[in-house]
Amino acid sequence: MTLENILAKLPYSKPFHFVDELLHVDENSITGTYTYSEDLDFYKGHFSGNPVTPGVILTETMAQIGMVCLGIYLLKDTFNKDTVVAFTSADMHFLKPVYPNEKVTVTSQKIFFRFGKLKCDVIMTNEAGQEVCKGVLSGMITTKL
Repeated sequence: MTLENILAKLPYSKPFHFVDELLHVDENSITGTYTYSEDLDFYKGHFSGNPVTPGVILTETMAQIGMVCLGIYLLKDTFNKDTVVAFTSADMHFLKPVYPNEKVTVTSQKIFFRFGKLKCDVIMTNEAGQEVCKGVLSGMITTKL
């Protein structure tokens, strides 16, 4: 499966699509990027006058790249319109703020993938290569009932 195939299967659309490009994927890891455009709605009210990207959005970006994209790759052709990805847990550490127009890189290492459960160690860095947040994310991949 190519990086473009993975992006085409993502079950998100604007304004809740937080993956610009994928740089690498294999059975154990994935790396991708996203740039937070200054015109995103949440910047209008999150620290007015000095906007900062909310931690929940950083976590979602890490989940979309680090779990969902990796899960699509791991499932190969069995990922389809009936596949459901559910976020189940996060243990996050926020280290630096992320500002509007900042590009981040997310790298995820698979801890395990079995019985439809994917657990990953995920790190987000800024363009200077500094860690802005990191954590362990888990999710379930199943089909609609």
